[in-house]
Amino acid sequence: MFGNIFKRIRYLSLRNKYMFHDTEPDKEYNEPISPDLEKNLEIIKGIFRDSSDVTIHDFNFGHDRKFKGALIFIDNLADKDEIHKNILQPLMYGELLLRNNVDIDFTKVDAIRKNLISMTDNSKVSTISDLLDNLLAGAAILLIKGSKEALAIKPGKRESRSIEEPGTEAVVRGPREGFIENVNVNISLIRRKIKDTDLCVEKFVIGEKSKTDVYIVYIKSLANPKLIEEIRRRLKRIKIDAVLESGYIEQFIEDSPYSIFPTISNSEKPDKVAAKMLEGRAAILVDGTPFALVVPMVFIESFQSVEDYYARPFFASVIRIIRFLSYIISTLGPAIYVALTVFHQELIPTQLLISISEGRERVPFPAILEAFLMLFAFDLLREAGVRLPKPVGQTVGIVGALVLGQASVEAGLISPIMVIVVSATAIASFAVPSQTDSGTVLRYIYLILAGISGGFGVIMGLLATLLHLASLRSFGTPYLWPIVPLNLSGLKDVFIRMPLWTLSKRPEAIIWKNRDSYNQGQDMMPSPNKKDNNDSK
Repeated sequence: MFGNIFKRIRYLSLRNKYMFHDTEPDKEYNEPISPDLEKNLEIIKGIFRDSSDVTIHDFNFGHDRKFKGALIFIDNLADKDEIHKNILQPLMYGELLLRNNVDIDFTKVDAIRKNLISMTDNSKVSTISDLLDNLLAGAAILLIKGSKEALAIKPGKRESRSIEEPGTEAVVRGPREGFIENVNVNISLIRRKIKDTDLCVEKFVIGEKSKTDVYIVYIKSLANPKLIEEIRRRLKRIKIDAVLESGYIEQFIEDSPYSIFPTISNSEKPDKVAAKMLEGRAAILVDGTPFALVVPMVFIESFQSVEDYYARPFFASVIRIIRFLSYIISTLGPAIYVALTVFHQELIPTQLLISISEGRERVPFPAILEAFLMLFAFDLLREAGVRLPKPVGQTVGIVGALVLGQASVEAGLISPIMVIVVSATAIASFAVPSQTDSGTVLRYIYLILAGISGGFGVIMGLLATLLHLASLRSFGTPYLWPIVPLNLSGLKDVFIRMPLWTLSKRPEAIIWKNRDSYNQGQDMMPSPNKKDNNDSK
């Protein structure tokens, strides 16, 4: 009778301890696992008292069923079939081992793991905190009466969508596979591209509530150790409740948080990430998102596409020049139009000036306000098209642009030439997706400067932008490399793309000087008359 009374008092004290959070949770849960199975179960029940999907299955096992254990798992995260087949059945029917004269101490976690558990993804835990972390990550927790340790077993694979071509980086020629939300699958996609023992994967857990897995992936023989150490330092410094997407990580580790230019690149394509890692960069993969971060980043990367290196250099060079011109048009187009029509009419040919004047004859607004209205309408339609369901979004974008543009011109609110300028600006802005954010901001800044002081204001804005770009760094790498500082070897892959057999050196601003700076053999120019190096002369 007194035993039951003491047991009830202990249960009430434990329940009160874990029901009312007067102290910090980490301090409460950071206690060792007790050899008393009932005490451990009472703690778990008190913590998950309001969660109906947490299953606690206690059972007897071993010789003559004299050992007691409990299996704890979350229904929505663990695979029940795997649990029954590979955990419960070997434990509950362990007497079959007696036929082979195998003696097992069922109070030892190591003995059970080595003799009865066939699943390889398992680990020992010794504290309540570690037990909860593994349980919430989808593991099944095996508690045994008399043991101060528990066994965390991860049964089966988590559900995820299939590997498919990413919508943000579609290519005509090249691999069609893209990252998904399962970080383990993403790491496997990189390992398929780089089959090297130097490929290193380091794991971090970030987020007080989300406990998100974050991985640093790099090639040890190529990456600068100082770069990897700096990434580790910045990741360890992050203290946040949850990491729901790689954008969280990006905003906490970037060099210039107040700059409009991104200093960390991102991609959904494994081949693109692998190519950057082969240059000495490091990738940061976050569980739950298909976007991988790559550091360091230089500004020229925004105008390079992975497809440039799959196509022949002549076509790739023409397309790259078009991207540069598109970025200039998207940022400076409306500003130059306003500067010419308001301040510098003498620079416009006479016939064109007459056409512009006739088109603006009925327009009641000044040129700068007219440009602002059109740009605002374009950004509004683009945002509406992205947020709405895909079929509806496309209809809104097309119909809205046609109706607004045509109706505005007929009503005399907008001049025809302004519709042409803004349309060209809108089309050009999609040619460089990675700089869409900065291009949008710069477009409005240059427009304001052009409206205030014409071409002088635009030139001053350009100089300020270039100075800012030259001052940026991405994990110690100059953002405008190889232009500032000038590097002749790096210029082979900037405005034009030279043939692959000429791009024999890795980026000097990224690669560590003590590492191999060449990514291919020398004198690799193809020729039908050239003999192999192994051929005798």
